[in-house]
Amino acid sequence: MASEAAAVATSNERKLTIARAMAEATAQEMRTDPTVFVMGEDIAKLGGVFGNTRGLLEEFGKQRVRDTPISETAFMGAAVGAASDGMRPIVELMFVDFFGVCFDAIYNSMAKNCYFSGGEVKVPVVLMTSTGGGYSDAGQHSQCLYGTFAHLPGMKVVCPSNAYDAKGLMTTAIRDDNPVIYMYHKGLQGMGWLGTEPLANVHTPEDTYEIPFGEAAIVRQGTDVTLVGCAMGVHNALKAADKLAEKGVSAEVVDLRTLVPLDRDTVFNSVAKTGKLIVVDEDYQSYGLTGEIIASIAERDVSVLKASPQRVAYPDVPIPFARVMEQHCLPNPDKIVAAYEKIA
Repeated sequence: MASEAAAVATSNERKLTIARAMAEATAQEMRTDPTVFVMGEDIAKLGGVFGNTRGLLEEFGKQRVRDTPISETAFMGAAVGAASDGMRPIVELMFVDFFGVCFDAIYNSMAKNCYFSGGEVKVPVVLMTSTGGGYSDAGQHSQCLYGTFAHLPGMKVVCPSNAYDAKGLMTTAIRDDNPVIYMYHKGLQGMGWLGTEPLANVHTPEDTYEIPFGEAAIVRQGTDVTLVGCAMGVHNALKAADKLAEKGVSAEVVDLRTLVPLDRDTVFNSVAKTGKLIVVDEDYQSYGLTGEIIASIAERDVSVLKASPQRVAYPDVPIPFARVMEQHCLPNPDKIVAAYEKIA
């Protein structure tokens, strides 16, 4: 009977890529809320460079799925204006590295206008943007910059590691009255030409559902060390946990899912159980997510730490074009295992 139940469960699985999950959540919200529309470069006929708007043009037409000129400043400004006037724009900034071109619209308008207006003006923009390296796209197309956006108040920051979370977090983001930076990792999108992490493609229900912001997930239980990460960092941590298990070490893996709000309680409770902490981040090491997580534990109760916390992150150098140099810099499971061996 158990094997039959497992077979039925397997046959009922509906695995999606993150790109497909994002598009499905967007379509479902567009069907029920006429104020939702999508805009950005190559998001209409092409369906997005990373596939997360495929099928939307055919269903909703050019009025609600709008290709824009190559002017990030223009379409980010338009998105802020539309949101302030009662619409719910989803705008794609193709690479997070391009944020500098339209930073004024993002941070001095989108992030602050609700505060400046005393809460009278809502700015429900979802800003989708790709992150991550590993493809020899060099320093202007390969950054993560999680810490940059998480550091700036007024915006929520989302970074899913799998399709189930991607859909639920997108639904929550679209319905939120605050600006949301939705950061999807290129290596998890499921695009054939990029390659993808197979574990990112998971069962994703067809029905609409939300995942609350600020709730991390324990994706692997463990007792000896806590590995914390987001997006690709979660998959590196899971692979490192497998390697550590071969050495008799039980690693717990925490998927942050959102950086703002940040679920400090789940991280702290895990570290209180294991006594050891390693934070994994593909963003730059200094002044970023890794330091914030470690500080939040030390500030709350440093006595839970049985060893010095470690961080595995991108070194503070521009991302190289040469593949061998880029791979040398990127976090990976072996670096996480080496970090554990320092505190074992």
